[in-house]
Amino acid sequence: MKKILVIDVGGSNVKMMVSAEGKRRRFPSGPRLGPREAVAQIRKATSDWSFSAIAIGIPAPVRGGRILSDPKHLGKGWAGFDFRKAFGKPVRVINDAALQALGSYHGGGRMLFLGLGTGLGSALVWQDHVLPLEFGDLPYQDEYIIENWLGDEGFAQIGKKNWLRETSYAIKQLKLAVIADYVVLGGGNARLLEELPKGVELGHNRKVYPGGVRLWETDPKTKRPRWRIM
Repeated sequence: MKKILVIDVGGSNVKMMVSAEGKRRRFPSGPRLGPREAVAQIRKATSDWSFSAIAIGIPAPVRGGRILSDPKHLGKGWAGFDFRKAFGKPVRVINDAALQALGSYHGGGRMLFLGLGTGLGSALVWQDHVLPLEFGDLPYQDEYIIENWLGDEGFAQIGKKNWLRETSYAIKQLKLAVIADYVVLGGGNARLLEELPKGVELGHNRKVYPGGVRLWETDPKTKRPRWRIM
């Protein structure tokens, strides 16, 4: 079985795991971290690991494996960066929420994934398909976008009680909007929801690692990637 290095690039930390090892390593990220520095630190942190391919989750829009714009909470230079050339190994890049969504999917129709953390990650998964979303940029109350309310910034400004109310309402409405059969919540703030709406379940941030392995799965008949990233 091919050993995959899965890299989860977040606004606070970059986390890594090799699919067959089960051990995680990390280093701090933040608003000054660019891709070249990230690659150098990843190489150093994983120098004693053996792997043949890499899966990377990035908190930014990605299409066709290409980062379209720099992440909001990281440094500059991510858009269009060639990770395959930088690592010298096969690399697949996907939005970080979509990667965790892929690892969280357990069948049962259409699953909406929402990541409640620094911002708002989102993706829709159904059989052999993953659709990364950017729900965090939806307009929401006055001049704000929805992640201003449901992310860390909103939590700090409106307090836990109001945040819980706004978040529960938004989850229900987004589930209806995409006709999802169920919702999986990830991100560091998901555990703050004391009562989950019907059809909503808690996920786990570690699901990003099986997501990275699934990203490299192939169809046994066609030998092409099993999962179609829309």
